[in-house]
Amino acid sequence: MHSNQLPINEYANAYAGYIQVLENVHLIEELEISQHDFIRFVQNIPLDKFDYRYAEGKWTIKDIILHLIDAERIFAYRALRFARKDKTSLAGFEENDYVDNAFANNRSIQDLLSEFATVRQSTLALFKSFSAEQLAQIGTASEKEISVRALGFVIIGHQKHHQKIYKERYLD
Repeated sequence: MHSNQLPINEYANAYAGYIQVLENVHLIEELEISQHDFIRFVQNIPLDKFDYRYAEGKWTIKDIILHLIDAERIFAYRALRFARKDKTSLAGFEENDYVDNAFANNRSIQDLLSEFATVRQSTLALFKSFSAEQLAQIGTASEKEISVRALGFVIIGHQKHHQKIYKERYLD
């Protein structure tokens, strides 16, 4: 499935920015392409920028990488639950609490990128295993309905969103 084929009723408005920014990408192909794109992008960031904060209280680049990892794990877990027709409403998560308790800045960039790649490979294997029917399943998370396939596009769009922020606020 391509991102422009995703009906807007399969995701909440809160996720629209992540999905609608995608330029007609194929879900499985872009999960793989965006992984390599992100790793190359991060490897080209100057070393002195990884612990940089553009303002007081803002996350570092390392914080954001671990935030992407945590969010992808959560989105993939939601996708698994919904694909298996679990109708349990899933709670949201407070991203700031996750970042505050992850201690990303104590880790090397290579370690973070290795974990990112591992998580993405797991996400890819999961999404490749879903049938068309499973991808279309809808569940509730954070009190909003979302489909399995929309969650896959959210993972990609969320990553692209943060790459854009890197360029605008950390690397200029």
